[in-house]
Amino acid sequence: MLDQPIVMLDFETTGLTPVQGDRITEVAALRIVGGQVVERYVSLVNCGVRIPSFITGLTGITQSMVDHAPPAEQVVPELLDFIGSDPLSAHNASFDEKFLRAEAARLDLTPRHAALVCSLKLSRRVFPQLGSYKLGQLSGSLGIKFLGTAHRAEADAEVAAQLLIHIGQHLRSRYGIGQVDTELLVSVNKLAAAKVPQFLKKRGQPV
Repeated sequence: MLDQPIVMLDFETTGLTPVQGDRITEVAALRIVGGQVVERYVSLVNCGVRIPSFITGLTGITQSMVDHAPPAEQVVPELLDFIGSDPLSAHNASFDEKFLRAEAARLDLTPRHAALVCSLKLSRRVFPQLGSYKLGQLSGSLGIKFLGTAHRAEADAEVAAQLLIHIGQHLRSRYGIGQVDTELLVSVNKLAAAKVPQFLKKRGQPV
């Protein structure tokens, strides 16, 4: 359970970095309130660029799909309005945030999210014993069902949202932490893994 709204974001893209001209092809943003996904924004995106064949092979997103999708000039403002000033989360959050900021900057817009929480970093710190922190393997290790198709934005965002909820529940049950909020999650993100257990014990109550 999480004690304030947070938006889980996932982009599919044409490559690894907007600095080299890569663009978004699909977005999913899921708002989590009270430990449940209560609202979502999902769309393919036409950025006017060619999709490399290896990206189509990975995601299943074809050139025709994006050619007939809403343009970035429509999707990005709608996405920013959906996120608003709520905290933002993503699995490997720096990747998704750099694309969000790059796409917004193209339209002279600025994201307003209050904070950024990385579910990948959280997982490494809260569950240090696991062998892999890739979303598919991580969800399997924690018993979280991966519904839909991997490397599609909504399916990835959905399982990442369930992962974040799972982490919140774990912090409550394992450490007796009464309030799992963005400030706590950001603090854990920033700590070295070895310091996390002691930090959480101090924040919680004996269980």
